[in-house]
Amino acid sequence: MSEPVVVAGLGDLHVGERAPPHPYRELFTEIAERAQVLALCGDLTNLGRPHEAEILAEDLRSCRIPVVAVLGNHDLECGHGSEVRSILGQAGVTFLDEDAPVIHGIGFAGVKGFAGGFGSRMLSPFGEEAIKAFVNEAVAEAFHLENALHTLAQETDRVVVVLHYAPIAETVEGEPREIWPFLGSSRLAETIDRFTVKAVLHGHAHHGSARGHTATGVPVYNCAIPVVKETGRPYALVNV
Repeated sequence: MSEPVVVAGLGDLHVGERAPPHPYRELFTEIAERAQVLALCGDLTNLGRPHEAEILAEDLRSCRIPVVAVLGNHDLECGHGSEVRSILGQAGVTFLDEDAPVIHGIGFAGVKGFAGGFGSRMLSPFGEEAIKAFVNEAVAEAFHLENALHTLAQETDRVVVVLHYAPIAETVEGEPREIWPFLGSSRLAETIDRFTVKAVLHGHAHHGSARGHTATGVPVYNCAIPVVKETGRPYALVNV
């Protein structure tokens, strides 16, 4: 049996242009001492401005373990998502919507995900073109994730999925129910449950719950800093 690999999940850093010097350098150093891979679950910046990404990139260069990531909705706010991705990529971050790497024997697949709701209340592509476009965005994200999982299934039986939006309702429990449809989509979980996945990490739901499971029992971890810091540290540690 392969030795367990410790993956740290960290989401919703929201680094702003007025952040104090090196806001996450000490935390990344701590994580590197406790985990073998760091997974960033989106909303890395506050408004998706290049300077915000540069501040974070400077701290990430001190992280001594591999870093994988997906972007979040905040990272796309100003329309500079490609530049944010490039800046962080130059600091050593591997973005999972572009790659599906195997690190220490663990395959990593990820997408930002999208909204749409959960279970029988999930929005369907019916009616106005605007509704259909909204649902199609969620379908496209799930399809992109499926392609990555297909690729990894040929390479390893230990896979971690990294998302920004939640794939299940259980980990958004605690948020106002009125906004649940905007916090994630069951389409992501339906895709995940068609493959062998060891763990799912996501962010976005700042007032959600720390842990849940998909319908087939895959553990799901909400790694948004406001959620995981209640455990005593602002990141999740998952043995894979």
